[in-house]
Amino acid sequence: MFNIRWSKIAIYSVLILGSVIVMYPFFIMVMNSFKPGTEIMHYPLSLPQNWTISGYVKVFTTLNMGVLFKNSLIISVSVTILNVILNAMVAYALAKLHFPGRDIIFKVVLGSMMIPAILLLIPTYTMLYNWGWVNTYRVMIIPVAVSAYNIFLIRQFLIQIPNDYLEAARMDGCNEIQVFYKIVLPMIKPVLATVGILTFMHSWNDLFMALLYLRDESMYTLQLGLYQFKEVIPGRFLEQLWAATTLVTVPVVIVFFFLQRYFIEAFTGVGLK
Repeated sequence: MFNIRWSKIAIYSVLILGSVIVMYPFFIMVMNSFKPGTEIMHYPLSLPQNWTISGYVKVFTTLNMGVLFKNSLIISVSVTILNVILNAMVAYALAKLHFPGRDIIFKVVLGSMMIPAILLLIPTYTMLYNWGWVNTYRVMIIPVAVSAYNIFLIRQFLIQIPNDYLEAARMDGCNEIQVFYKIVLPMIKPVLATVGILTFMHSWNDLFMALLYLRDESMYTLQLGLYQFKEVIPGRFLEQLWAATTLVTVPVVIVFFFLQRYFIEAFTGVGLK
């Protein structure tokens, strides 16, 4: 009994320590967003001495946050929805349907994960530029609408579903589309939520594609807008930068907060029990 109690204390101590380490940068970010610029520069790790929301007020006039938020939301939500639906359809076909070449296609999907993305950068950019997609929403959405990793993740979850459920639905008169939408999708909600969280976070935080493909300020995403704003005059708009950084983090936190239960279930297998 004594050893069990101390083992629990040790486990909880490690978990608390890990939580503090993870949350500390977030705490510093929020605290600095309520400081004036001079205080951020001289006391970046301390609590605010003079609380102010001027950073949040000025950021909407200085940085045009409304347009940046709109662009990031359109791109991130579209990418997330397409990834969840399209990757689930591909994974279902590779896991539950039998057709010639299925295993070869799956190996090709896995093999594509081994190719460094930087090798495809120039041909991809050339192709999209010739298509006239540069500086549009579709250049940020369509090329990343399908992910080999997400296909693999959903497929591994799908193969755990007994085929008896699918056969019973087919015997009741359901076609493959009905089986997929009425039987399969409700059973794999945990992994779909996981794909949704990971995809939204990646798309929301992506700077590289925006820096590469977007030209006009009216098309800028939040990450690109913050990057350009930071490069104008270093150190001049510190309170706006910290406030904007905090605002950028909020949507990701909200998405994870509402979907965290499914996220945990996907990696523990609870969703299929």
